[in-house]
Amino acid sequence: MPKPSRKLELTHPGPVVGVDEAGRGPLAGPVVAAAVVLPERGVPRGIDDSKKLTAGVRAELFRRLHQVALVGIGVASVEEIDRLNIYWATMLAMTRAVEALGLAPGMVLIDGNARPRWDHPCTTIVGGDALCLSIAAASVVAKHYRDQLMIAADAEHPGYHWASNKGYGCPRHREALGRLGPTPLHRRSFAPVAQALLPL
Repeated sequence: MPKPSRKLELTHPGPVVGVDEAGRGPLAGPVVAAAVVLPERGVPRGIDDSKKLTAGVRAELFRRLHQVALVGIGVASVEEIDRLNIYWATMLAMTRAVEALGLAPGMVLIDGNARPRWDHPCTTIVGGDALCLSIAAASVVAKHYRDQLMIAADAEHPGYHWASNKGYGCPRHREALGRLGPTPLHRRSFAPVAQALLPL
């Protein structure tokens, strides 16, 4: 399988920002976006779509990217997800990630087909985390950062197995949700959580 490349970045004026998110689908926890501007030289090897990498490789790339690249992280809380819906909360997290860079992008490349309401020049790329190196880097940063949030949350709210499922609605998580009820980190606008709140 071909690896993500910088071909798309090189067709746009700089600085070129790659953006991706993690956590749109889970029943619990925030949605996280990352924005990455890669350096001209010294890019870590092994960057790929975060779903293709092990947790250990993502952790090492997260560390190395913070050493050589410009990285911004944006988070939209569970409360914002429930208030805005997951789509607009994701757009908010992306906006915050780009704002955290502290620069005016020449172009923002976003994984997927949706873009925030902003004035930045922007291109959406379906499957961009497998095609575009800066988007792949952003996918690694967002995934690792959110995973660490959910591992920490697992210690505060034991029983839901978030350290392994990261808040996604796997059978063990759904069983615990029915048995223990929702926590403050559960998304009440998501149907399985809303159903768990209904009186018996």
